[in-house]
Amino acid sequence: MADASFEDGREAPLNLGALEEEDLKVLSSLLQDAVFPVTEMSWRSAERRFALLVNRFRWEDRDAAERRGRAYERVQSLLVIDNVLGVSSQGVDRKDKDLILSLLSVTFEPGEDGAGHVLLTLAGDGAVRLSVEALEVSLRDVTRPYRAPSGQAPDHGA
Repeated sequence: MADASFEDGREAPLNLGALEEEDLKVLSSLLQDAVFPVTEMSWRSAERRFALLVNRFRWEDRDAAERRGRAYERVQSLLVIDNVLGVSSQGVDRKDKDLILSLLSVTFEPGEDGAGHVLLTLAGDGAVRLSVEALEVSLRDVTRPYRAPSGQAPDHGA
């Protein structure tokens, strides 16, 4: 009898949180190459919450898709950053309602007493910088996975 493998586990939507920089690295790896329209960025200053609805490539499923010869998948996911005191951006034209952005990474720049900045680095030299009182980030899949429209895994030309 063989040992169970990770692939034998039941697939379930992601629902993860990050309260420390190391946790955020995991979320960042799962969010790499997520795409979203500029209109899906929302900052609710009164609630101190910034949210993004992204179309996330399912990196956690890539090997299984290749092994089974099936299509790569994406899933809509909600990325929420709480305790946000301010938001700034560069290279992002919020007026261009047709603009599609691609997320490369999510990192934390620590400051004093747990405060700092969450940096969303975008393809094409764009970035969103969130000033936070404390690091509190969540990532939750909100739809069923669907076939990646391109049919290909993102490739950064290793």
